[in-house]
Amino acid sequence: MKEALKKIAEQFALEGAITSIDSLGEGFINDTFIVRTQGDAPDYILQRKNKEIFPDVPAMMENIRKVTEHIRRQVIAEGGDPMREAMTVVPTHDGKLCYEDEAGEFWAVTVFIADTIAYNKADSPELARKGGEGIGKFQAQLADFTEPLAETIKGFHNIRHRFVQWDEAIARDAAGRCRELSEEIGWIESRREEMLAFWALVENGTIPTRVTHNDTKINNILFDREGRVLCAIDLDTVMNSTSLNDFGDAIRSYCNTGDEDDRNLERVSMSIEMFAAYTDGYLSQRAPQLCQAEIDHLAFSARYITYEQVLRFLMDYIDGDKYYKTKYADHNLVRTHAQYKLLQSMEEQYPEMCRIVRETAAKYR
Repeated sequence: MKEALKKIAEQFALEGAITSIDSLGEGFINDTFIVRTQGDAPDYILQRKNKEIFPDVPAMMENIRKVTEHIRRQVIAEGGDPMREAMTVVPTHDGKLCYEDEAGEFWAVTVFIADTIAYNKADSPELARKGGEGIGKFQAQLADFTEPLAETIKGFHNIRHRFVQWDEAIARDAAGRCRELSEEIGWIESRREEMLAFWALVENGTIPTRVTHNDTKINNILFDREGRVLCAIDLDTVMNSTSLNDFGDAIRSYCNTGDEDDRNLERVSMSIEMFAAYTDGYLSQRAPQLCQAEIDHLAFSARYITYEQVLRFLMDYIDGDKYYKTKYADHNLVRTHAQYKLLQSMEEQYPEMCRIVRETAAKYR
């Protein structure tokens, strides 16, 4: 056990003596560890929060506290188990939600929810449907949430803001790569107006703003051993935005027949079967709460979020790979091509996606 990590973990109000600390997962943004404790005490998740991505970690942790406490109250009211059906933030000994170490790095701790299953990929329509239920349930639990939330990442999923960043990155050309990317840059520019038109509906209130997770890939949902949804995790990006962002991001990750960074583009497409399954699960929880404008644009949100991800991977490649962790020199460009292939598949199947949403919404409304 690294003594430095043990010293950090001991700043928090943990139950039981620490027996080990090990790395957990391969997150793009944060460094994550599992803290094992002695006896019957719970184990914990210790994370170093990336202050370059989250410039105000205390505000982010306050968002997480507000949201998880609200969900906890809902779970208790429904007779559920709040220690398994909601994340539990563990404060420091002096009551703070995060700890700043001597190097200025921020750390946070949550209770590890044991005896659960997490999936890296939805590999069946049944699992996709359960994932849809999970995000639908998360949003439904927060439908009456009224407390203010901080914007922890400026302009997250706001394509107007992304275009400002994009234009600056193109002009800067920090890594000298733009001259080799005329085709890829054209992919972004040819869809600019369509994406701005969608976002204008959010800006003018036609599509309402609600509490959203903003990172809805399936490994951010925990299931019990019987396959039931327990809760959503990894709430660093929880903010106020449109519910459609959560739906679109889930479709982007659940329905891809290939990998997010697949070099073999022949493997990449959007599975319409998985789309239908996720949509059914999601709308089974949310259809009565969504307005007609949200229903009308639900299918488009998958195109919107996937397009945004193409832009972000390409922008990071142009900027010299400063945001996403990469494993090799052209990793972000490989991601760009794979996500663009997924976007093309969505565009080809868009009429069928719209039909599925209409009919599924009608079933649950």
